[in-house]
Order: sequence, then structure tokens, then C-alpha cells
Amino acid sequence: MRAVSATDDHDDRNASDPVVSVENVTFGYGGQPVLQDVSLEVESGAFLGVVGPNGSGKSTLLELVLGLRRPDSGEVRLFGESSASFDDGERVGYVAQNVAGAVRSMPVTVKEAVRMGRYPHRLVGRFTESDRRAVADALDRVDIADLADRRVGRLSGGQRQRVFIARALAAEADLLALDEPTVGVDAESREAFYDLLADLNSDGLTVILVEHDIGVVTARASEIACLNRELYYHGDPETFADAGALAEAYGTNQRILHHDH
Repeated sequence: MRAVSATDDHDDRNASDPVVSVENVTFGYGGQPVLQDVSLEVESGAFLGVVGPNGSGKSTLLELVLGLRRPDSGEVRLFGESSASFDDGERVGYVAQNVAGAVRSMPVTVKEAVRMGRYPHRLVGRFTESDRRAVADALDRVDIADLADRRVGRLSGGQRQRVFIARALAAEADLLALDEPTVGVDAESREAFYDLLADLNSDGLTVILVEHDIGVVTARASEIACLNRELYYHGDPETFADAGALAEAYGTNQRILHHDH
């Protein structure tokens, strides 16, 4: 079963464009540059891991990609359109930093939260059998069907993250963007979570992951972007360790620690 069906409910516009295109982007807060002349592309089906030291602009880059901020100069395009005016929101699933912790008091069940992903697809405000099937399939896909009637606020951190991914799958998103999604999640749940991301990516879902754990990114992602205001590396994980980007971006000697899976 495919995790997403980009061609079933979405038209073929911009089919040849990269999912994300960042061209010579510069951005700063109060005149202080956070990103300087950054350019990269993310093709459909890629799993991009974005790494860099604290304050390096990783989260800001993701927010620019999603149209949550606008660059001071340069251009960001999402599915071939300017991210600032992109309005096909169901094509993107976004898991913000520490969002799982922020929803502990959400007075909704897991099924209700996942059902929100179907809102753009509803006809005249009514849920159809197709909507119900999409929600059930998404819950099954991320292995939380047994939690469907439980309140989101009563879940563990790892389970809450799966709820947000299920909501993106129910929306039939083409891109899943995550900003350090496993902060505060235990080690076992982290590994299971990244196994899930890898499975979804192998089914065709494009993934952009901002992550502080370099070992996780090099083990899981198909390509790496290493930032510290400037883009020091964008390429495959196999050559990342030998490219010198770690020392340049972090300003010190770094070692990549690979985790046992």
C-alpha cells in the first residue's frame, strides 16, 4: 500500500518541478543574518536530513520552505509555486518543533485529530466513506489504530508524533516536513519513529527532517544538507563525513556516531 497517492487527488501541474527549490535565499532577524545565499533543491521521493549547530538556521530554512516566513532576498518554491503564495496545504504535512508536547491538553481523540487531515477533501462539510477509509488507513499505517478513541493528551510523546504523521497521511500529503520531532521521546520510541519515516519514504513520501542527531540523519536520510548560516554541504550521506563540512559548519572537530538499529 502506498502511503500517499499524489496522482489520485492532485492534478499533474508542475509534475516535473522539484518538490522544493531554494534559490540564493538570505534571511535575517532585525538585520542579523540567519541564512546567507542558500540554494538547494529537493526532488520528489527524497529524504533530506538537515543538520547544523544550534542557531544555524535549520528551523528557519524549514519555515521559509513552508511559506511561514518570507526571504529577505532570493526565492523559495514549493511544488513549482512561490511558497509565500502556495495554498494547496493538504499536500504538506508539518510537524513543528515540540508540537507533541504542546498538545497535551488537546480535548480531542486520536481519530478526531487525524480526521482533520481530511477537511480540505470534504464535500459540503460532510465526511464520506472515502474520508473514513483514508483516516482508518492512516491510523493503520502508523500503527495506532488501537488508540483511535484515546485522548491525544493522554498519549506518550512518540504516540503523539504518530498522530501528526497519520493526519498528514490522511490528507494524502506529498511532503512531510519535521522539525526535531523526537525531542523528549525515549530512545526505543525514537528508533521506531525513524523506522516509520524510512518506510513512508520508501513508499514514495518526500521527507524533510531537521535533526540535531547527525548519526540518525546519516543513517536514515538519502541526502544531507549541512547548515550554519551558509550551506556547507548538500549531497549523499556516504561522502558527507569526508567532505569537511562538519568541521566548517560546527567550527570544531566532530564525529558521526551511528546508532545500532
